Amino acid sequence: MEQIPVLKLGEFLLVSIQVELHDELVLSLQDDLTSRIERTRAKGVLIDISALEIVDSFIGRTLGHIAAMARVMDAATVLVGMRPAVAITLVELGMSLHGIRTALDVDKGMALLRKSLEEGGES
Repeated sequence: MEQIPVLKLGEFLLVSIQVELHDELVLSLQDDLTSRIERTRAKGVLIDISALEIVDSFIGRTLGHIAAMARVMDAATVLVGMRPAVAITLVELGMSLHGIRTALDVDKGMALLRKSLEEGGES
């Protein structure tokens, strides 16, 4: 089965999704990511979705669940690289991605994570 790589960058984890997500893959990512947060004691997670052309309601909800689980484990979540069409679709589906900060690109997302760490982990 496919697996999305999770890279450790200091106190943060970077997930760059370069394939189209399907239900099994996003659930596998959720499990892998929560395990890595626990194992590494990461303080933040940056998820890059710049390669995704489509985010359906299940994937959107699961991204929200990932952020909620990370928050419970004391890690902030930032989603970067969202295409305009994906943002429009999420709004049309009535999804707001609670608990997930967004940024335009990886650099700005990392800056947000660093800032949240400096502020005491508030997300």
